[in-house]
Amino acid sequence: MQQLAILARDSRALAALAVPLALTQLAQVALTTTDTIMMGVLGTEALAAGGLALVVFNQLRTMGVGLVTSVGNQVAAAAARAERAGGAGPGETGADTGPDAAGAEVRGLVRAAMAVATLAGLAGAVLMVLIGQAAGLLGQDAAVADRAQGMLAALAPGLLPCLWFQAIRQFSVGMRRPQALLQITIASVAVNAALNWGFIHGTWGLPELGLTGIGVATSSVYLLSFLALYASARRDPQLAPLLSLDFWRADVPTVRRLLGLGTPIAATYGSEAGFFSVTALLAGSFGAAALAAHTAVNQLIYIVFQVAVGLSHAASINVSRELALGAYPAARRIKNTALACGAAVTALVGIVYLVLPELVLRPFFDPGSPADQPGLRIATGLLVVVAVLQFFDCAQNIGVGLLRGLDDTRSGFRITLIGYWLVGLPAAWLFAYPLDGGTRGLWLGLLVGLATTAVLLLRRYGLALGRKEAVAPAEAVAAGA
Repeated sequence: MQQLAILARDSRALAALAVPLALTQLAQVALTTTDTIMMGVLGTEALAAGGLALVVFNQLRTMGVGLVTSVGNQVAAAAARAERAGGAGPGETGADTGPDAAGAEVRGLVRAAMAVATLAGLAGAVLMVLIGQAAGLLGQDAAVADRAQGMLAALAPGLLPCLWFQAIRQFSVGMRRPQALLQITIASVAVNAALNWGFIHGTWGLPELGLTGIGVATSSVYLLSFLALYASARRDPQLAPLLSLDFWRADVPTVRRLLGLGTPIAATYGSEAGFFSVTALLAGSFGAAALAAHTAVNQLIYIVFQVAVGLSHAASINVSRELALGAYPAARRIKNTALACGAAVTALVGIVYLVLPELVLRPFFDPGSPADQPGLRIATGLLVVVAVLQFFDCAQNIGVGLLRGLDDTRSGFRITLIGYWLVGLPAAWLFAYPLDGGTRGLWLGLLVGLATTAVLLLRRYGLALGRKEAVAPAEAVAAGA
C-alpha cells in the first residue's frame, strides 16, 4: 500500500508538468494530422506524395528540435540551484542582491538557443529543397515524387519559425510555465485547417494551390504560432525579464555547450526519425497503396507518441531538478512512474485499434471507395502490430529523456544506432523481403528495433544514476529520502 501511495504521489507530480506538455504535443500533432486528412481528400496519390514530404520535414524538424531540447534541462537546473541556495529564482529580485546569477545564466541560454535554432532552421530549409529535387532518384513513383517536391518547397520556409517556437518552448518548460503553449497550439489547429482549405481550393481570395497549398498553410501557421508564443512570454512577469531574442549577441561558449549537449540529442532523434523515414521509402517500393497505408498508420503512431514526448520531457526536467537538489531516490522513482503512465495510455489506445480499426482509419480512407480498399486493407493489418509497438516506442522515448536529465546525451545516440540500425532495420528487411511479409514485415522490424532500444536505454539510465548516487555526498542522498 505504501508503494502504491508513493506511485500515486509521484504520478501526480509528474502529471503536473506532463499533462500540459502532452496536450500541447497532441494539439501540435493535430497540425500534421489535419494535413494528412486533407491529403487523403485529394486522393491516394496526393496522400502518398504529401506523406513522403512530411516524412522528410519531420526528419529535419525533429533533429532541429533536438539541438535546443537540452535548454529546458539547463534552465530547470539553474532554477533548482537558486532554490537550493535559498535565493530568489531566475528573473526575480532578492532582498538585497538584485537580479541573481541564475537569471543571467538563463538569459544567456535563451540567446544561445535562438542562435542554434536559426542556424538549424536555415540549413534544414535548404536540405528540404535539395531532397525534394532528388525525390525521383529514391525509387518513388514519378508522379508522387513530382508532387512531393512542390510540397517540400512550400514546407521549407516554415522550419525556421518552427524551431524558434521550440527554443522559447524549452525555455518556458524549464521555468515550469508551459501553460500558454496549449492555448496557442490549439488555436493554431483551427487556423491551419482553415488555411489548408483556402489554399487547396482557392477560397477566400487565396490562390488555388492543391497539395502544395497544404505546405504553404503549415508554414504560415508555424510563423503565427511563434509570434503568439513570443507575445505571451513577453506578458509573463517571470519569463519576460529572461526573454532575450538577440541571438547575434549569443555567448559563443554557451552556444558550444548547447551544441555539445544538443548534437547527440539531434542525432538520437534523427536516428529514430531516419529509421521511420527509411521504412517509408521501403514501403513505397510496395506501391502507392502500401505507402498510403504506412503514412496513415505512422500518423496514428505519431499522435500517441506525443503522450510519450510529454512524459519524456516532464521526466527529464524533473530528473534535472531532483539531481540539482540532491534527491537521488526521487530521481530513481521517476523512471518507474513515467513507464507506468505510458503503459496505461498505450494499452487503452491499443484496445481501440484492435476493436475499432475501421473507425480509427476512417479519416484517411473511404471504406466505400474501391480505390481506397487496398490501402485500407493493408493499414488494418498494420494496426495489430502497432498495438504492441507503441508501448516500446513510448518506453524508448522516456529512456532518452531520463538520460538527458543526467546530461548524458551521448549514450542515447549510441544506443539508438544499435537498436534501430543494427537490429531494427535488418529485422525489417528480413521480415519484409526474404520472409515475404511486405509492409507488415517492415512494421515487425520497427517493433523489434524499438523494443531493443527501450531495454538498452532504461538499463543505461539505471546504471548511470547508480554511479552518480554512489559518489554523491551522504547529505545529498539523505535530502532525497
